[in-house]
Amino acid sequence: MSAVKTGIRAPSAAERAPRSPDLAILYEHPAWFEKVFAELDRRGVGYVKLHAPEHSFDPGSRDPSWPVLFNRMSPSAWRREHGSGLFYTLSYLGYLESLGTRVVNGSTAFRHELSKALQLSLLRSLELPFPKSRVIHAPEQAPRAARDLRFPVIVKPNVGGSGAGVVRFDRPEDLQRAVEGRQLTLGFDHVALVQEFLPARGGFITRVETLNGRYLYGIRVYLSGQTFDLCPADICQTTGGQELAAPGCVVEASKAGLRVEGYEPPAAIVRAVESITRGAGIDVGGVEFLVDDRDGQVYYYDVNALSNFVADAPTVVGFDPFVRLVDFLEETIDAARR
Repeated sequence: MSAVKTGIRAPSAAERAPRSPDLAILYEHPAWFEKVFAELDRRGVGYVKLHAPEHSFDPGSRDPSWPVLFNRMSPSAWRREHGSGLFYTLSYLGYLESLGTRVVNGSTAFRHELSKALQLSLLRSLELPFPKSRVIHAPEQAPRAARDLRFPVIVKPNVGGSGAGVVRFDRPEDLQRAVEGRQLTLGFDHVALVQEFLPARGGFITRVETLNGRYLYGIRVYLSGQTFDLCPADICQTTGGQELAAPGCVVEASKAGLRVEGYEPPAAIVRAVESITRGAGIDVGGVEFLVDDRDGQVYYYDVNALSNFVADAPTVVGFDPFVRLVDFLEETIDAARR
């Protein structure tokens, strides 16, 4: 008896094989991204973890392996002896982009993440105000760079991350003494900003988070009053270079005992922040600003392509941003599959 033709084709061995995940996440810090991993796991979204310190790649391969990669490399990796991964990551992202991989927070975003100087150039191009600054590449340049700046000034490493290495100097002679005593270091790439210190009106700074180029939420972080250095941790270092508190991220400020509250910024601020993150090629990130207590002017001072979101977000801002982040990642994967 002849076989009945049903019109149904048996799947091939390749079709029966489990499909490789469509998402890879490149990360460095061992704990910062557990919440996004947990949300992906909760939904059953397949993904691969790529630990940057252990990662390598073949630039001759034409197989990108994943249609989407989420770049979570931290600029503060140099503080954890993983600094070699920073410029390695730029090379890897460029390689993936050349293959057509959709990289979330790609090479353009990461270049801005790795350079405070480049961030200020972007702000200038958008005609947005930022603290008066000079870029130097040797400690002995700092006193001269500060001559036409208003003291106090801060020296801020070009490659930042969690306020690492920011030092305040109240007087020109303090800065000169630090240089002569070889106490001034410029950070991972030996480039730094000499920047006017701005006293924050109301004793707080504001951070606005964006997702896919659009406003997500805002928070105010009320500073301790010990210093108002322009860094996410609030308390960075004294003039003598001593750390007053362990460097931390502004999104973890509540865990450091600083008061954090949700804040809805004016529409003009939202438009400015969205223009900054779009200009920097940032899919997921935030912008920090404050109001100078002396002139009432808004000044933007930090652009972040690495965002862990505020601690206890449902209480602070009324929703879980990791849910929306994974919504975005799933939409990005669907678009990359087409």
